[in-house]
Amino acid sequence: MNEPKIAALPSRSQNRGFLRTERGNLQATSAHDNEGFVIRWPAFIITTASLCVALFLVIFLSGGTAATTAAAGIDPHRASFGICFGPERYACVVDGDTIWFEGRKIRIADINTPEISSPGCASEKHLGQRAKIRLQALLNQGNFSLQSIDRDQDKYGRDLRIITRDGESLGDILVAEGLAERWRGYRRDWC
Repeated sequence: MNEPKIAALPSRSQNRGFLRTERGNLQATSAHDNEGFVIRWPAFIITTASLCVALFLVIFLSGGTAATTAAAGIDPHRASFGICFGPERYACVVDGDTIWFEGRKIRIADINTPEISSPGCASEKHLGQRAKIRLQALLNQGNFSLQSIDRDQDKYGRDLRIITRDGESLGDILVAEGLAERWRGYRRDWC
């Protein structure tokens, strides 16, 4: 029988590495062999440590992971949105253009949707309910960003923000679906 021979591992003082032969067996090599590339333990540790330090410096000098993910186009916010009900409001949808997020009331600045609290007619209330449910679904589909506009708050004290995902306004989606209109500085009659 031709069984492969298994050699004992050389001691550290023997200064040997290993190469794989054509048959897949390991073969000891001395420091003077030029048949293959052998990385010795001290060099391996120094190389690995250097790479780790370099990676840390790249992340640290770029402003940390938040700046790195923002540069990669990843939206930083995520929550499970419900429909607002009662006094406790952290992450919920009030109507098609107003939400609560992280305890702040936010008016979506780039759109206007039909009213549901004081609608002009039944069709406006119905369309407003559809916009609210659709906005909730869009927010719950994944991470999003909140972009500031030229002013921070409206006259009611709501934060004014445009909500985007992957650079696309969620408000634009509602407009395209007929559930909102672009904000023109005033409310229109939806009846």
